[in-house]
Amino acid sequence: MNINLTLIGQSITFLFFVWFCHAFVWKAIRSAMEEREKQIADGLDAADRAGRDLELAQEKAAKQLREAKAEAAGIIDAANKRASQIVEEAKDTARTEGDRLKASAQAEVEQEVNRAKEALRSQVATLAFAGAEKILEASIDESVHKDMVDKLAAGL
Repeated sequence: MNINLTLIGQSITFLFFVWFCHAFVWKAIRSAMEEREKQIADGLDAADRAGRDLELAQEKAAKQLREAKAEAAGIIDAANKRASQIVEEAKDTARTEGDRLKASAQAEVEQEVNRAKEALRSQVATLAFAGAEKILEASIDESVHKDMVDKLAAGL
């Protein structure tokens, strides 16, 4: 066997193999590679979209959290204002009630003083009659001299 003929046979076989691979196998491999490349690109695009969606969701969550905190602070401020208002109303009510009770007690004291004065006047008039009886050694009829007793009581 001649080396040249073997080399030419192997070259022809190799060229036939290359042509066969190019004609039948290469298209299948190339389409599989393109399909895989497309899948990878789609996957990368999906990952980018997911990353952007995640960032948007995080921004939205942060915004909602800020809004919720602001709303909670507003509610707390309103509650504090209402509590202060209720305390002030209670103070005003207590002052009014205290003034009313004070005025009532003062009126009651004045009534008691007037009753005591009347009782004292009555007792003074009785004592005056008793003293006058002793002095005159005569009996004075209170029912007959009622006008005089009233004038004496009013004058004291």
